[in-house]
Amino acid sequence: MELPPPQKEIVYNKLLPYGERLEAEAARFLAQIKGNLARAVQLQELWPGGLFWTRKLSTYIRLYGRKFSKEDHVLFIKLLYELITIPKLEISMMQGFARLLINLLKKKELLSRDDLELPWRPLCEMLERILYSKTEHLGLNWFPNSVESVLKTLVKSCRPYFPEDATAEMLDEWRPLMCPFDVTMQKAITYFELFLPTTLPPELHHKVIVSYRMTFEHLVNLFARLATDNIGYIDWDPYVPKIFTRILRSLNLPVGSNQVVVPRFLTNAYDVGHAVMWITAMMGGPSKLVQKHLSGLFNSIASFYHPSNNGRWLLLISLLQLDFPNMIAFTPYRTYPALETLTEPHQLTATLSCVIGVARSLVSGGKWFPEGPTHMLPLLMRALPGVDPNDFSKCMITFQFIATFSTLVPLVDCSSVLQERDDLSEVERELCSATAEFEDFVLQFMDRCFGLIESSTLEQTREETETEKMTHLESLVELGLSSTFSTILTQCSKDIFKVALEKVFNFAISNIFETRVAGRMVADMCRAAVKCRPEESLKLFVPHCCNVITHLTVNDDVLRDEELDKELLWNLQLLSEITRVDGKKLLPYREQLGKILQRTLHLTCKQGYILSCNLLHHLLRSATLIYPTEYCSVPGGFDKPLSEYFPIKDWGKPGDLWNLDIQWHVPSSEEINFAFYLLDTFLQPELTKLEHYATGKLEMSRDDVQQCLAIVHNCLIGSGNILPPLKGERVAHLSLAYYDLSRENYRETIARVTRKLLRYILDNSEDDTKSLFLIIKIISDVLQFQGSHKHEFDSRWKSFNLVKKSMENRLQGKKQHIRALLIDRVMLQHELRTLTMEGCEYKTSHQEMIRDLLCLSTSSYGQVRSKAQQAFFTALGTYNFCCRDIIPLVLEFLRPDRQDVTQQQFKGALYCLLGNHSGVCLANLHDWDCIAQTWPAIVSSGLSQAMSLEKPSIVRLFDDLAEKIHRQYETIGLDFAVKKCVEIAVMLQRSGHPSLDFTPLRSEEIQLGIQRQKEKNAEALRNYENLVNMLLDCVEQRNLPWKFEHISIGFLSLLLRDDRILPVRAIRFFVQCLNHDAIVVRKVAISAVAGVLKQLKRTHKKVPICPYEISGTPKPSSIQAGDRLDNQWLHYDSRSLPKTKEAWESCCFVEKTHWGYYTWPQTMTVYAPVEQQPKLGRRRDELTEAEQIIYDHFSDPKFVEQLIKFLSLEDRKGKDKFNPRRFCLFKGLFRNFDDAFLPVLQPHLERLVSDSHESTQRCVAEIIAGLIRGSKHWTFEKVEKLWKLLCPLLRTALSNITVETYNDWGTCIATSCESRDPRKLHWLFELLLESPLSGEGGSFVDQEWRVPELLHRLLKYLEPKLTQVYKNVRERIGSVLTYIFMIDVSLPNTAATKSPRVHEFTTRILENLKPLMEADEEIQNHVMEENGIGEQDERTQGIKLLKTILKWLMASAGRSFSTAVTEQLQLLPLFFKIAPVENDNSYDELKRDAKMCLSLMSQGLLYPQQVPLVLQVLKQTARSNSWHARYTILTYLQTMVFYNLFIFLNNEEAVNDIRWLVINLLEDEQLEVREMAATTLSGLLQCNFLTMDGPMQTHFEQLCKMRLPKKRKRDLGSVVDTIPSGDLVKRHAGVLGLSACILSSPYDVPTWMPQLLMDLSAHLNDPQPIEMTVKKTLSNFRRTHHDNWQEHKQQFTDDQLLVLTDLLVSPCYYA
Repeated sequence: MELPPPQKEIVYNKLLPYGERLEAEAARFLAQIKGNLARAVQLQELWPGGLFWTRKLSTYIRLYGRKFSKEDHVLFIKLLYELITIPKLEISMMQGFARLLINLLKKKELLSRDDLELPWRPLCEMLERILYSKTEHLGLNWFPNSVESVLKTLVKSCRPYFPEDATAEMLDEWRPLMCPFDVTMQKAITYFELFLPTTLPPELHHKVIVSYRMTFEHLVNLFARLATDNIGYIDWDPYVPKIFTRILRSLNLPVGSNQVVVPRFLTNAYDVGHAVMWITAMMGGPSKLVQKHLSGLFNSIASFYHPSNNGRWLLLISLLQLDFPNMIAFTPYRTYPALETLTEPHQLTATLSCVIGVARSLVSGGKWFPEGPTHMLPLLMRALPGVDPNDFSKCMITFQFIATFSTLVPLVDCSSVLQERDDLSEVERELCSATAEFEDFVLQFMDRCFGLIESSTLEQTREETETEKMTHLESLVELGLSSTFSTILTQCSKDIFKVALEKVFNFAISNIFETRVAGRMVADMCRAAVKCRPEESLKLFVPHCCNVITHLTVNDDVLRDEELDKELLWNLQLLSEITRVDGKKLLPYREQLGKILQRTLHLTCKQGYILSCNLLHHLLRSATLIYPTEYCSVPGGFDKPLSEYFPIKDWGKPGDLWNLDIQWHVPSSEEINFAFYLLDTFLQPELTKLEHYATGKLEMSRDDVQQCLAIVHNCLIGSGNILPPLKGERVAHLSLAYYDLSRENYRETIARVTRKLLRYILDNSEDDTKSLFLIIKIISDVLQFQGSHKHEFDSRWKSFNLVKKSMENRLQGKKQHIRALLIDRVMLQHELRTLTMEGCEYKTSHQEMIRDLLCLSTSSYGQVRSKAQQAFFTALGTYNFCCRDIIPLVLEFLRPDRQDVTQQQFKGALYCLLGNHSGVCLANLHDWDCIAQTWPAIVSSGLSQAMSLEKPSIVRLFDDLAEKIHRQYETIGLDFAVKKCVEIAVMLQRSGHPSLDFTPLRSEEIQLGIQRQKEKNAEALRNYENLVNMLLDCVEQRNLPWKFEHISIGFLSLLLRDDRILPVRAIRFFVQCLNHDAIVVRKVAISAVAGVLKQLKRTHKKVPICPYEISGTPKPSSIQAGDRLDNQWLHYDSRSLPKTKEAWESCCFVEKTHWGYYTWPQTMTVYAPVEQQPKLGRRRDELTEAEQIIYDHFSDPKFVEQLIKFLSLEDRKGKDKFNPRRFCLFKGLFRNFDDAFLPVLQPHLERLVSDSHESTQRCVAEIIAGLIRGSKHWTFEKVEKLWKLLCPLLRTALSNITVETYNDWGTCIATSCESRDPRKLHWLFELLLESPLSGEGGSFVDQEWRVPELLHRLLKYLEPKLTQVYKNVRERIGSVLTYIFMIDVSLPNTAATKSPRVHEFTTRILENLKPLMEADEEIQNHVMEENGIGEQDERTQGIKLLKTILKWLMASAGRSFSTAVTEQLQLLPLFFKIAPVENDNSYDELKRDAKMCLSLMSQGLLYPQQVPLVLQVLKQTARSNSWHARYTILTYLQTMVFYNLFIFLNNEEAVNDIRWLVINLLEDEQLEVREMAATTLSGLLQCNFLTMDGPMQTHFEQLCKMRLPKKRKRDLGSVVDTIPSGDLVKRHAGVLGLSACILSSPYDVPTWMPQLLMDLSAHLNDPQPIEMTVKKTLSNFRRTHHDNWQEHKQQFTDDQLLVLTDLLVSPCYYA
């Protein structure tokens, strides 16, 4: 029967040299996974079975891709979805499953909605449970930090598979949350953004679009997604101007001269990436409007992107490089000038990185830009000077640039083709003749590199400092150099290669380099050459090096020299590098190389024998590894004659995945023999020596031991992959290489000998740390190394992905990569397979070695310990289940009853528990057994005699341990039941391909599984309670140091959970800790007791109601937000407050403030009547044991008195705030025990309220807030009694309020109103209205839209008081007004509000300000701060009123939702008059406020209908006779136009008005105004709001020609005439106009520019202020055009240039 096709496998597997074996391997592996996973689920074994096999599945996906049938794919997804949504699943498991599920859903194209449908509600419930957890903040649940992003990604992955009616259901579900004044708005938006499915098949489109019309405006990224997924289905035109204005505003560009850029709460900058996506998607529709606006956007911000400016906006521009073909055409022309000025590094690096981005498209030409390839050679030649030893970053980018181009292009000289063929196109002919330069280029490049190397040889400094390593920068350059050179040689033709090889060889042998820096670079270049064409190159290099070395070591004395000859070292280094080539090519030289090794391996000089060891290591690797031998961009290389093969056709050509034709190196038997010969010759004797030394038969010096170990280590890492793993069972399905088991397994021998040696060294010479370091390396490699290292692999994988991104060709579809990249990817696949041997079984031999590592980790030398610990952690991560085996051994060192533990061992053991930053942390394994061992051990180690709190390092270790456990602890599950996944598991077992030979489970097995599951839960519970008791026992030990008591209390606090009540003993302990001496403990206890109270909370019953019945209105047909008839019954109405018991009980209270503002929930529930709720006022004997403990303590007056004393202390002076944890504690007390504790607390409250200290006031505020919120379910009598007690207290408190306590009381009252029905708190609100300004008058805002009546009353109270004199009262009134009007929002389809409205209020204010509006003189602030007796005149009153109004406008600009209201715009003329022109802080408050206010208003968002009004106001002010006002409107105009650019551009009339306004003001009689007008004009031209056209130019030229009045002859003594005549002003206006035009294009020279410059220069000798203007303009012109003057020069004629040069060279040169 035919196998169904796999979903999507990793194609690279087929290209591996052993590819044909993988098919069967994968089938076996998959069958195993399916069978065992299904089995584990049916047996209800989530851990370890379920987790283990899901991990195996993700390994399978890494190795083979999604190589399973569609049927299996769907079943895997469904199974995991069910597992994830098990309600009580432990979070860490959930995350593990979720990551795998995300991986399975990643490729959307593999499954359609017909194959798979996933419900959305379970996910939504899970998010609600975890992200909006009600218990997390009380410490009853500990979630990992990553959980949020994992869940969000999970929802995104499942989104495409939600059923089609999901959208409608979601809107119904979350619309009630949308109330713009409430925090739930944020939640609703988060949900919409995550869940709403935007990808639907076309036939469902009408469904979605309709429902999106009504969502809000700020959801940029939801809309971006909507647009991208539905390109062409939505008509965006009506919204385009609005959208673009918003995007422009979000860039937060600085505008105008000294503008205040205000960080707004609302125009929050959204992620620019989303904006880009949205724009691009909108362009895909039928609309042309978008394209027009996009160019508008670019033009308006172009000048911000000149290389000399940078900022957040650079990000946008880099994102908008949207692969437009025209971008590519434009690149080369920008590049040449940058390459000429190699002196301007910023511009150079930016340009080069841009070109690298488009390299691929440039080289392959194509129909948009056929002449692209011809730019390549000139660009390469010009880039060469970038290889510059003095500037590293320039060097790196140049290397990258050259390497990128040479990967894409075969460097073959094709100029001879011109004679042979005549069928070439123009471009091809040009290219052919250009390719003659390739050889030249390669040689020049090499010269540059040699120069670079010679300048890095720092002989003298190096020798003195003896630094072993290169500096970081040098190593980067080394890498860049070698990879670029090897790329170039790979791509060369044979002829060019020969020349290059000669050159490198001569350079290498004619100089002697020091081996640290220069030597490495040269050796790298030689290696590159040898790698490309091994045969020719080895012929040159090997004999030469071997001869030199043999010659220099003829004399035996050399072997014993401490310092070796430079020449010898250099040749050894060269030889060791060039042997890193294809092993087969090395075989002919094996005799020679063997001799060299025999001569040099035992040199005394360390540098020498290390180089020799490298040679051995490289020989072994070359002979035994599998690797590709060439990376050419075309299979088969370029050595064919030009008549058959025309290289130019291959420029930028992608590799063909199916005919990659990779040349692999697979070790032949001859090479394997060679490798074993090397091992037998060099490794065997060393091992024998070491073994003799370890048994005491042989004396060796330390240096000899180190030398032996170095040889052993190099042999091990050279031949890792032909040595089988340590003895024991082999893991069946991952057998990769076929090990030859007949030979001696050196891995075993090395392991055996090393262990013996280690014992010997530790006993006899523990201070030989260098040998110990080597032993640690050897042990870790024996355990792990199979041919490649994990960290190297990871970094290569990363860099592969980077290169892939930069070289891919987005527009040509997937997998169109260059051949070298594809080969690299195949090689990585091979390494991945070698590395995935993890999860190895844990065998005895491993156990022994890990114990050795533990022993080293606790030895006496710090450095040895830290190296051993790193190896120890890696090993722990590799083997399954070994941690459990090791923990008891580590804890041995901490036992308090042991006398023989040294401090070093103690510290070592603590470090082992702590773990490193990435790996396992033994102290915090996610498992009850482990924690139950480690936590109590850590606490009781405080009694160990090795522990001393005098040692800071030990104290710090304990702090880190406690901190890490707190940071990483996640609540561990107690209930592991698998509810519902069984039938899917059975289906998974039955599905074929690969079919399973599993028999279905028998029912008794399943029963057994369920039984085992129950036992497991019971055991977990036992463990949990044991752990709590053990920790309590630890704390109660005598003389335990305080630090450990704190640690232990911290651990206990982590053990609070929401599914089990804490054991009674622990509850008693925490309650007693509330009065502990240490503040740290008290803080923990407060949180813990609050959490316990939450655990003890009894559930309150709810009943459904129908809001439409209560209000007696029918359900409306369309949705409308705001105040409607059907939600009016929620409003606060003083006429019908529930003031009696009957009214109270019949009243229907709705606690959630957002319900009903937009729509009602599907089923609305409210709390049931009192008699159905849990009983209040219980006696002590009706309480449970846990409750009795709390009851007894809080009824005890002494206990309470002490507690209040502690709570009213101050912690950090001036930093303390209202503390929500304490509030939760009191809220819980009053909720669970109603008013039982009031009698004890009452006297304290009365005492505290009258004490005006900050900390006592804070304490009483916390208690009162807790009381008010805790009384939510009390009966009417109890509530009434409570308020009788509270009202007098609050009155006292509010009358004593001070600046310090103002915030605390504000928080108190806001907290008490949060999520409560206002009608329940009517006592509070009536109390607050008695004197709104003393207390926090605006605090009903938490009640939002439900209290219009209160807001009206408040406003009525405030209006007469608006002319207050005191500054802080004014500010308070300002903020309260903001709150009052916050509800008046103009949002689409929202009913008008019943709350106070801004425009009515503003109209009344304007009446009172009339006297100020009409007066003409400057307004001075001459109001005395004392209140004079008698009535002041209207004017003074007006000024006072204005001050308050300014405070209000400033407060609301930052906070409110919409922009200025029409009436507020009428205040502008007044502000224009007041605002000062200069920046000076000595101005009085009035002027500063006016300035700030204007700045804020100018940044506001205007609605199109408001534009004419603003312009009207501006025009009117322009006629004002205060020049300050005229000056200020210009600054206002700049900002306003820029922030609302597209809204203005959409309105032709407005543009003309603005133009007229600015040009008129250019002729103002006041100099400052004229100059500002010029600046404004230049700005508007620059952002392309106005264009420079003929009429404007002629207008200015006319003005310039105004005749100047004749100079009258004066005596020198007479006063200079100060009043400028009208003609002079006009002439100045003309000059300013010209200057504005010139300055408006700072970085280029448009066609009209030269003429204007000439016009200007004519006025250089006019009287001031004209002369000044001309000079400034010219110097600015010179400054901005200086960089690219070579290119700008071309725009001018010769005569013009002469004049210009005269002007620009300043006259002082000739003075």
